[in-house]
Amino acid sequence: MSTTEKHHFQAEIQQLLDIVIHSLYTDKEIFVRELISNAADACEKLRFIQASGTAVYQPEIPPAIAITTTDNTITFADTGIGMTHGELVENLGTIAHSGTKAFLKQLAEEKKPDAKLIGQFGVGFYSAFMAASRVTVSSRSYLSDEQGWQWTSEGAGGYDLEPAVDLPRGTKITLQLKEEAKEFAKPEMLEGIIKRYSNFVQFPIELNGKRLNTVQAIWARGKNEIKDEEYNEFYQYIGHDQENPLYRLHFTADAPLAIQALLFVPARNLETMGMSRLESDVHLYCRKVLIQSRAKGLLPDWLRFLKGVVDSEDLPLNISRETMQDTALMRKLNQVLTGRFLKFLDEQAEKEPAAYDKFYEQYNRFLKEGVVTDFTHKQALGKLLRYESSTLAKGARTSFADYLKRMGGEQKEIYYLLAANREAAESSPYFEVFQARKLEVLFLYDPWDEFVMEHLHEVETKPLRSAEKAELDLADAAPKEGALSEEAAQALAKWLKETLGDRVADVRASKRLVGSPAVILESDKFMTSTMRRIMKSMKREGDAAAPVKHDLEINPAHPIMQRLDQTRQRDAALAAKVAEQVLDNARVAAGLLEDPRAMLNRLNELLEQVLVNK
Repeated sequence: MSTTEKHHFQAEIQQLLDIVIHSLYTDKEIFVRELISNAADACEKLRFIQASGTAVYQPEIPPAIAITTTDNTITFADTGIGMTHGELVENLGTIAHSGTKAFLKQLAEEKKPDAKLIGQFGVGFYSAFMAASRVTVSSRSYLSDEQGWQWTSEGAGGYDLEPAVDLPRGTKITLQLKEEAKEFAKPEMLEGIIKRYSNFVQFPIELNGKRLNTVQAIWARGKNEIKDEEYNEFYQYIGHDQENPLYRLHFTADAPLAIQALLFVPARNLETMGMSRLESDVHLYCRKVLIQSRAKGLLPDWLRFLKGVVDSEDLPLNISRETMQDTALMRKLNQVLTGRFLKFLDEQAEKEPAAYDKFYEQYNRFLKEGVVTDFTHKQALGKLLRYESSTLAKGARTSFADYLKRMGGEQKEIYYLLAANREAAESSPYFEVFQARKLEVLFLYDPWDEFVMEHLHEVETKPLRSAEKAELDLADAAPKEGALSEEAAQALAKWLKETLGDRVADVRASKRLVGSPAVILESDKFMTSTMRRIMKSMKREGDAAAPVKHDLEINPAHPIMQRLDQTRQRDAALAAKVAEQVLDNARVAAGLLEDPRAMLNRLNELLEQVLVNK
């Protein structure tokens, strides 16, 4: 008499099984991850039960996972909790029923601690039918008075269930592979899949007798237990980098989300070394099982230089565990991780300024990108910026916080000046008034810093102001000997406007110049010369550009202006040529002269004229 039990799937359950096999997962290889995850859950349950003092069948056999292959089969065997007849029917005979979920519910009812399980959905097992034409499950429960059972199905109609003798504790799942899926039985291919998804499962995983998961999930251990050498070794493994990291951040959070994160900053920024744009290299795990490699949206794009892992038990994954189901929760995870990393950088900058300088040298462009693109975190990012200052030695950088500490009570704004380098900044006509009044100016050498300042706008209620736009003067300074009178300066300015015509918007006497004869200023109060240059560089070839007019300010105390005023009275042609040269010189100083040919021709004519007169 046959002892085989015939069980049939209901029509709607058979339809759901068809969806699981053909539509639920985007990658067939996912079945390997799902079956290993189920095996790890079974081992975790056994470990929990043994820790509680309950007697188990074959207690001498430790929890482990073994995978073996032939040309057309893969077998997944674990020495975990195993299943009884009733559990096989309930867990494998009812799609979308989760034995793990029921187990957690039982723990909650008994007020026992969470056993940290992976599976929650009850459909992962059926992913095996994506690759297998026939699946056989042999299982023996941990309960001493139970016997073994064998469950067999071809994924259509139903399944057979019969007694099985002499089974060890645990579960063995054998997949008879479909013709088109036999490649999964190749050990090298299967090893790659296991290492990708399940490399950090805490129980030993062997493939054909070879131990695969030899690297520990050190992010799940306490920081005090881990040596620097272990951190570095893990980073080199997961970051594919032979160097040690510049920084590491290892933290655990319970609220608002349960997070275990281990993030690394590489020693070198490959993006600025001529490499292509980086992609995030932070991987998302759920209880040590990979959910998303290089997870999109886990961190903001400007943190794409980070490497590491984030593990959260609170991920409400979709039914296939492949993607996040709750985008709002993903955003929350993003905010928590970003905020914690910014706090970490702020702490490091305070504790070890020299080490932070090395980080800043490599990664300041990313921080600036964050200021421009990330409204939520731009103020926190602003605290991390560093710039040279007119009051500090060359090469030394200051933070906004330290600048504010040095600021006098009468100063209401934070001043900055963009220049090619320190020498250019200190010799800039825009800097003269600040130097005369002993006001500190931040020197910015990156062209994109001006956009950073525009987006940051203010620091601790103090507005950020470009030196070009600062409304400062030297009204309290004593008049220089030989300087043009106010009336003469106005007359010269009027003549210059008439002579230069449409090349300037306005000409006026300056109250801010000390050693320069003239300076040009943007007539548009929202524009600076640097922004003008950047916008022009972004224009496509062939785009029509309206002619730009600038204001010209002249220094009535400068000898050139004094002699120009005299020359225009007796030699109008020569004076006009000098006026044009003064304008172009000012444009050169502002970095706005695009074609110097006309200026050079004029300069040669002026030199020739000077030499002839000699």
